[in-house]
Amino acid sequence: MANVRHPGPMTPPVSLLPPEQAPLLARTYFAGEATSPIVASLAHVPELLEVTMPFVGAVLGPSSIDARTKELVILRTSARLECRYCVLTHLVVALDSGIGAEEVRALAAAGDGWRDAIPDPAERALLRWVDAVAGGVGPVNDDVGAALRANFSEPAAVELTLLCATTVMLNRYCTALELPASAATLARLAAEGLA
Repeated sequence: MANVRHPGPMTPPVSLLPPEQAPLLARTYFAGEATSPIVASLAHVPELLEVTMPFVGAVLGPSSIDARTKELVILRTSARLECRYCVLTHLVVALDSGIGAEEVRALAAAGDGWRDAIPDPAERALLRWVDAVAGGVGPVNDDVGAALRANFSEPAAVELTLLCATTVMLNRYCTALELPASAATLARLAAEGLA
């Protein structure tokens, strides 16, 4: 399981707005109890909610990149940045995207255990890229870039890199504001033996 540090009970910097307290412009983004904590926190500033959610939806949503590949990027990036909310949330999404339980455990771990769990050369090249983009500074090593180019088209490389970078942004947002994973997510993880 991910070595996601959590210092214990703290008071989050912002409250999660319930639909009835959200500004009118934000209410269309609420889906009852299924409302994401990201939406419930961004609702404090509806102008940002209106631009952030469509952008995030476009980057994380359906595209020419299959769901499994996207979840490899999101889960691994979230594990690298130790974002508790994103790791827990995307463990469930990863399972639903066809990533097996052992692969999920390896991807969510802080170390390089994924190297033994992910045998596909293209996926391994992608995960090396993700580790370099999400966990490094400065340019990415030429060997890592060459492996990505050997396995993915330029449009796919652009999309996957933007997906990783957007996940970094969301990880920092969720971690800084200490957004909680939903009760449904925690229950599903417990049922899957991943809690």
